[in-house]
Order: sequence, then C-alpha cells, then structure tokens
Amino acid sequence: MIQQLIEKIQKTKAPVCVGLDPMLGYIPEHILNQSFDGLGETLEAAADAIWNFNREIVNHIFDLIPAVKPQIAMYEQFGIEGLKVYEKTVRYCQEKGLLVIGDAKRGDIGSTSAAYAAAHIGRVKVGQNVCAAFNTDFVTVNPYLGTDGVQPFVDVCKAEDKGLFVLVKTSNPSSGEFQDRLLDGRPLYEMVADKVAQWGLDCMDGSYSNVGAVVGATYPQVSESLRSLMPKTFFLVPGYGAQGGTAKDLRHCFNKDGLGAIVNSSRGIIAAYKQERYEKFGPEHFGEASRQAVLDMVADINSVL
Repeated sequence: MIQQLIEKIQKTKAPVCVGLDPMLGYIPEHILNQSFDGLGETLEAAADAIWNFNREIVNHIFDLIPAVKPQIAMYEQFGIEGLKVYEKTVRYCQEKGLLVIGDAKRGDIGSTSAAYAAAHIGRVKVGQNVCAAFNTDFVTVNPYLGTDGVQPFVDVCKAEDKGLFVLVKTSNPSSGEFQDRLLDGRPLYEMVADKVAQWGLDCMDGSYSNVGAVVGATYPQVSESLRSLMPKTFFLVPGYGAQGGTAKDLRHCFNKDGLGAIVNSSRGIIAAYKQERYEKFGPEHFGEASRQAVLDMVADINSVL
C-alpha cells in the first residue's frame, strides 16, 4: 500500500494529505441551513451538512493530492448518522482516486485489537460472506499497549496490502508528558520508533514499510533524529499550518530521495475560506478557497525539499 501512496505523491508532486475533520463551525451557513430546513436541528441534519461540505471540498481538491485523512471522532460525535457519513466519505474519496488514511488511533489487545483492524482496514466473515466495513487504505494506531496491540494490525496489512501509521511523536503541546520521558537515558518516543522500525521490517512494500509513523511537524529536532532511526518508515506529519509547524520545520521528515513523508493539514484547508488570506472567495465558494489553500501548501512544502 505504501508504494501506491508513493506513486500518487510522485504523480501529483504533492506530499500532502488533507484532513477531512469537519466541525459544524467550519461549515458555511447556507450548507447548514439547507440541511436544517429539511431535517430539523438533528443529528441526521448535522451529518447531512457534513456530507455536503466534504463532497464540495473533495470535488475541488481530488486532482491535486494523493490522500485524505478523515478523523473519525468528528463523525462519531453525531452517532450512527455521523458514522454513515464517515463511511460515505471514505467511499467517495476512493472513487475519486484518493487514498484514505482513517485517523482512528485505535489500540487494544488480542481479539479486540484484531476486531479494530478488521473494521478499519480488513474484512470480517458474515456467514459465508467476507465483508469489508470502513475499508480505509491506512489507519492510525496507538502503540501504548505494546506489540500485542499492534501485531493484529500488522497481520491485516500483510494479508490485505494495507498500511498503518503508528503514533511516535505527536504534534500536541502536552505530548512530552509521556513521550519525552527518559528511560535508560533515551526518550520514550525513540524506543517506540525502534519498535515501529522492527514491526515494519516484517511488512515491507518496496523501499518503505507499510508500517509508518506519526511524527509531528512542531518538533523539528525530534523529527530529524527519528528520521535517522526509521529510514525505511514513511512519516505522517501533522502540525503544519494551524498548529504552528512550517515547511522549514518539516524538511527533516523527508529522506534525501525527497520521499518518506506526507504532511497533513486539516482546518487550514477545509476552513480556508475563514482565513483573511482567502476571504475573497467567501462562504459560497469555500471549495475554491480550499483548492487555493492546497496549491499554496504544496508550493510551500516543495520549496524546501
């Protein structure tokens, strides 16, 4: 699967992923009102507005980028109706030729972890049929429970040619409370990186592994050290733009071949029309604003590679 991502990055010349993380506050009033008028102020209406919002954005950016990353919590908050839209969004993006990184951050042990893996990137047997549920191309995984929690995902990756991104050093301000703690003189995130590299050797797809790592753009010195520890690991890089990460900050996430990372931006793209820089588009043309924001982000990142 990682080879498919690399090929799409090379084709689009855009090591960029757009986070489809819709909040109702990001959605223009005319989209919300249309859903509320038809369905009332209900969970169903909220999900309908999110679907219409997502579809418009995807229609304006699908030809520019290789992948999207919907954060499942933004859909789960609206219950079953929200999860229906999550699945619908995944399918629509794949129909448009985009790879989908399901940002679910799942992690447990034994049969529970295996069930999570089956739900997001694998298949489940129903009677005599074998069915796929969310069927994303990648999923994010929390490694806190150790190999017991990650191995079921690796097994599915090998069986289905899917991919993982394991949390190693996240972009949030308090990530250091645990991730930076020293054990035997080394920060914990380095020990997690060692395990990710180890898990990945069993799941190679060309020069890179299907087991990737989440490495935030907000800690550039850390990303440089992690790049050396995980030379065959593809990085999913959050933290660019709205969280403060710059193109210069993330250049160490890439290898000398110009590959090795895909950079995510969520609200910086999907809510671009709210920014002063793109206000000329207005709420009625929010999709066009998102397209321009993608073009600007791609140019910014490529300027330092």
